[in-house]
Amino acid sequence: MSDPSADTRAVIDDLRQEGAQLDQLVAELGTEQWALDTPAPAWTVAHQIAHLAWTDRAALLAVTDADAFAGEVEKALASPEGFVDEGAAQGAVQPPARLLAEWRAGRAALEAALRAAPAGTRFPWYGPPMSAASMATGRLMETWAHGQDIADALGVERAPTDRLRHVVRIGVRTRDFAYVVRRRTPPADEFRVELTAPARELGQPGELWTYGPPDASQRVTGPALDFCLLVAQRAHRADLALRAEGADADQWLDIAQAFAGPPGNGRAPGGFRR
Repeated sequence: MSDPSADTRAVIDDLRQEGAQLDQLVAELGTEQWALDTPAPAWTVAHQIAHLAWTDRAALLAVTDADAFAGEVEKALASPEGFVDEGAAQGAVQPPARLLAEWRAGRAALEAALRAAPAGTRFPWYGPPMSAASMATGRLMETWAHGQDIADALGVERAPTDRLRHVVRIGVRTRDFAYVVRRRTPPADEFRVELTAPARELGQPGELWTYGPPDASQRVTGPALDFCLLVAQRAHRADLALRAEGADADQWLDIAQAFAGPPGNGRAPGGFRR
């Protein structure tokens, strides 16, 4: 049996590494590069980092002051379609050096708070309450997803890592949420998901990550990276090597989303290039 505390520490360690990898990508950017447009409409590289800094602050507040965080939820409810863009826009106008410093400080503060959280504690969030491990997993997913937007803007191809397993896990677990948020009834039966993990050595096949009953009639298969790009809505399924078997599984790949909030618009076909 695994140790929940050890599992939580491992996720937080991976969150730290994901943030450090993105930090390396933006640390030496010039002012013009911070102003580059990313695939997210009206969002520059600065908007992407500002959003991560803003969300880290919200997560820190949820972990350390639930009453104060409730006020942030009220603000979100008052402007459900605009509060995310507003937060990013406010941060993006700062000088890049200040924005980068704020993001770094927020990452460090959130990491410390998550490591210090008593085992079994659940924290409020914009969706269901989250454990420390779930909060760290969610932050990792966002860091990776917004890092993808930045990499695309810079024309950089990032090597996928085993940390994608956290994004995959969220994507699988949020299957029903993708239906509910669209006011649809989720399928009654579990799906089988079989994804090829990133290779650890050049020229070697990655291991197989599996979820759901082996005999399920509804199946999704393909590269783990492509599944992550899909559920984070960083690429259209037409540009990915994912395969669905069964009508329900096929429909899921059209609506999958691993993030909280209203349905995203996703990306247009042809917008993602390897």
